[in-house]
Amino acid sequence: MKAILCSQYCQPDDLVLADVPDPVAGPGEAVIAIKAAALNFFDILMIQGKYQIKPPFPFSPAAEVAGVIESIGAGVTDLKVGDRVVASCGHNGAREKIALPAASIVKIPDNLDYDRAAGIIIIYGTALHALEDRASPKPGETLAVLGAAGGTGLAACELGKLMGLKVIACASSDEKLEFAKAHGAELTLNYAKEDLKEGLRKLTGGKGVDIIFDPVGGAYAEQALRSIAWEGRFLVIGFAAGDIPKMPLNLALLKGCDIRGVFWGAWTRQNPEKNRANLEKLVKWTAEGKISSHVDRTFPLAQTADALKVLAGRQAMGKVILHP
Repeated sequence: MKAILCSQYCQPDDLVLADVPDPVAGPGEAVIAIKAAALNFFDILMIQGKYQIKPPFPFSPAAEVAGVIESIGAGVTDLKVGDRVVASCGHNGAREKIALPAASIVKIPDNLDYDRAAGIIIIYGTALHALEDRASPKPGETLAVLGAAGGTGLAACELGKLMGLKVIACASSDEKLEFAKAHGAELTLNYAKEDLKEGLRKLTGGKGVDIIFDPVGGAYAEQALRSIAWEGRFLVIGFAAGDIPKMPLNLALLKGCDIRGVFWGAWTRQNPEKNRANLEKLVKWTAEGKISSHVDRTFPLAQTADALKVLAGRQAMGKVILHP
């Protein structure tokens, strides 16, 4: 089968399309013939050796896949050949087939296409865990989402609205803000044109923001923290801007606020049953049209480098999908 391989830490253009042996389903496993593999910003960091998880070489990027069960191993009873499924794999999704533990695989209904299914797991899983488990949300509170048109940001806008929060989308262009507004945001702020701290304070009538969802990091993080309400919650999601901010801790003292880390991957390993329930709920919501799982664009497997460069350039509004 074909696979995109990272054999040493490299840039997207250095990835290689190669032939590798077909996987075999071991006990408790199933092989998925992959129809769609979703990329995320951390895939770039992973191939560069800058991510906290470092798979052994050679590996493929792409951490979430959707497809059809091709074969099952001994002891697998809740899946059968031909089932339409979605799964989180951590890495190795940019290939034609993958063997995974059956317990990590969730069936999808016939009315949910593979592209949208593949994009559900990580961005919506992260946003749901962040807002439901880490943010202690109360209906009517304000939620400011940085990078609101990116994958995780867009998921936070949609889920925030579903949870009854007043969503403020923050992004670097009017086009991105209009897109976020169409996906659940009530208010918008263009931080390329307007000071983020002052803008958020103005939009909240001087009170400040109750919950800040930050997948961007860099210089925007401190500005956002300075706009937080008394006893607000600042959610650390990731660092798409590249720089990991160093926060002045006196701000946490002066604001009586919490800075809360959101590491969805580690949480899923600690809470596999809750994570599976979350995923089944997200699949259902997507099939019902409650969340969009919007696909920005798709690429054939051979153009994985181009797909990753779209993410690196922060050009994507929604998900970038590979078709093996």
